[in-house]
Amino acid sequence: MGEFFKDKRVVVTGGAGFLGGYVIDKLRDRGCQNILIPHIEDYDLVEEADIIRMYDDMKPDVVIHLAAVVGGIGANLEHPGEFFYKNLMMGVQLIEQGRLFGLDKFAAIGTICAYPKFTPVPFKEEDLWIGYPEETNAPYGLAKKMLLVQSQAYRQEYGFNSIFLLPVNLYGPNDNFDPSSSHVIPALIKKCVDAMDAGDDYIQCWGTGIASREFIYADDAAEGIVLATEKYDGPEPINIGAGFEISIKNLVEKIVALTGFKGGIRWDSSKPDGQPRRMLDVSRAKELVGFEAKTDFDTGLRATINWYRANR
Repeated sequence: MGEFFKDKRVVVTGGAGFLGGYVIDKLRDRGCQNILIPHIEDYDLVEEADIIRMYDDMKPDVVIHLAAVVGGIGANLEHPGEFFYKNLMMGVQLIEQGRLFGLDKFAAIGTICAYPKFTPVPFKEEDLWIGYPEETNAPYGLAKKMLLVQSQAYRQEYGFNSIFLLPVNLYGPNDNFDPSSSHVIPALIKKCVDAMDAGDDYIQCWGTGIASREFIYADDAAEGIVLATEKYDGPEPINIGAGFEISIKNLVEKIVALTGFKGGIRWDSSKPDGQPRRMLDVSRAKELVGFEAKTDFDTGLRATINWYRANR
């Protein structure tokens, strides 16, 4: 491991969240002594004045911007305006004020939701602009994608070193299991474990099960983000993924088996499937920063299930 982070003051927005905990562990592993987390109680990063105050108080050299207002399909359908506005304003103002402050480096964390609805599989970074994102999460995806536009424009005009990373869906211990805002893996784990506790003979799942997804273990995603922050200084976006695809139907069956739930599965096809397919081309991350995901999917799912059982 290099010395990049050793003497740096690193602000991790969203550092108190799910992915943030893993990123902070990776920074500590690299000898980073000054890791700073702007908590929402102290700094509302949607507000310009709070962002300016945060830069003045924390005096970072590097910002890793993980903070996001985010959720699954249901939350995206309920809050498209909120998800667009808050994610856009946070990112745009953090980059602008970072430029004015004289920040050394900004790592903007985007989302797979930024990709067009019908992107050829596997998703290559150069296909980001070939169409409109899937409707249920387009406001969130587009708000995040504007940070790529801003990063490239600011690099061109001001020489500002901002990179843009595109992680696929995350999962792992300490994930968000709140049914109103959780993503598919924690939602399914909770359904199966809770159904077993309640003695229910089936679980209800959204959609048809035909859509596919890719998932990356949060510890692997954190390693990819920190590696890219350390090693990459280019304008082009980089996918952070595991490079595999699984249908939602097969995912449900896998989680049912791993939790030991013996009941049935009922599909509510009146609910949306979301994007038809998702799988990233991960060759650019390997080539430019030497990153490859390491955690086997079943191993990661077992760890996540065990954590939920121990901590609910």
